[in-house]
Amino acid sequence: METIVLLASNFAAVAAFMAAGWVISLIRKNAAIADSLWGLGFVLVAWLTFFQADGFFWRKVILVLPASFWGIRLFFHITIRNFGKGEDPRYAAWRKQYGERFWLVSLYKVFLAQALFLWVIAIGLQYGQISEIPAYLTWLDAAGLLVWLTGFTMETMADYQLKAFLADPANKGRVMDRGLWRYSRHPNYFGESLVWWGIFVIVLSTPLGFLTIVSPLVITYTLLRLTGVTLMEQTEFSDHPEYQSYIRRTSAFVPWFPKTR
Repeated sequence: METIVLLASNFAAVAAFMAAGWVISLIRKNAAIADSLWGLGFVLVAWLTFFQADGFFWRKVILVLPASFWGIRLFFHITIRNFGKGEDPRYAAWRKQYGERFWLVSLYKVFLAQALFLWVIAIGLQYGQISEIPAYLTWLDAAGLLVWLTGFTMETMADYQLKAFLADPANKGRVMDRGLWRYSRHPNYFGESLVWWGIFVIVLSTPLGFLTIVSPLVITYTLLRLTGVTLMEQTEFSDHPEYQSYIRRTSAFVPWFPKTR
């Protein structure tokens, strides 16, 4: 029962957090703030659980600190990237579609929907801190940290490489196919999925931890089919000839050697 109460209170907290972001979006007339708050929402859930749960202390530490590093970095990355730009095309399209009703539609379709996804993805992050056993670190904790570090490094490097590429005026209109982007069309998304698979491996060391596989499965499916790979390539690059060539030779998600003609 205590576990259910903790999980429910965390969901209420993250829903209130995103609802506050919704109010700000109404003032600024820009729903893209939801994307910035996404990473911070995980930080909120991680620390709320840390201070409420009675799980093994050092496992709590190796869950809450990596989640915080990842969430804070993502917050600054997205906020800086979006600064001074208009509303994300996805939200702009919905604003046009729903007209005067968008102010209310955005509450549940953008902000509360993200709160629910965020909470589900953070199930492992929460459960791993709740479990009191084993009261020692295992090889799964070490392996999970290694997977997390690999994903975090890959996501950070991919974002940096893309930012540097776009900052060069000579690359305007060109397709980024260098560095990690030579081996995957979305190495940043692949790195993000590894972050959550790493957390899942850590939680595997706890009883019934395997049930939290819903967390990495949901984020991986989301990145592949909902808001990541598929959506971006169908909207932003569908008419780009060079990108179509890039698609034919480069793996969509998992890094692999490019195909040769």
